[in-house]
Amino acid sequence: MLMRTDPFREMDRIVQQLSGTSGTWSKPSVMPMDAYREGDAYVIAFDLPGVSTEAIDIDVERNMLTVKAERRPAAKADSVQMELSERPLGVFSRQVVLADTLDTERIEADYEAGVLTLRIPIAERAKPRKISIGESGRKQISG
Repeated sequence: MLMRTDPFREMDRIVQQLSGTSGTWSKPSVMPMDAYREGDAYVIAFDLPGVSTEAIDIDVERNMLTVKAERRPAAKADSVQMELSERPLGVFSRQVVLADTLDTERIEADYEAGVLTLRIPIAERAKPRKISIGESGRKQISG
């Protein structure tokens, strides 16, 4: 049997259950994320521990990136009696508006150790270019 030693954590859990903060498909919970630039790509990392890759859905429509995931309860035998359940279950979702300077056709996704990592390359047209002056005095753009 597990002993509960933190009454405030238990109160928070009860408030979450009563307020219905576990996510549903119509009202998903928000998943935590980090976003940063690494070289010629933007990286977005989503925390999704305990979620199988089959339960993750990634969509891009125009410049809107949508990530949805569902953490389902583990199948338990009839003889198992749950003593404590604090890990959130349900549906999680996050939408991110991507800049026009990103190449949404070449997004790469990786899922390891409960973290979904998306790498979105910067579009070639958005990268800095050097403009040189030609022999005739006109400017030429070099890629």
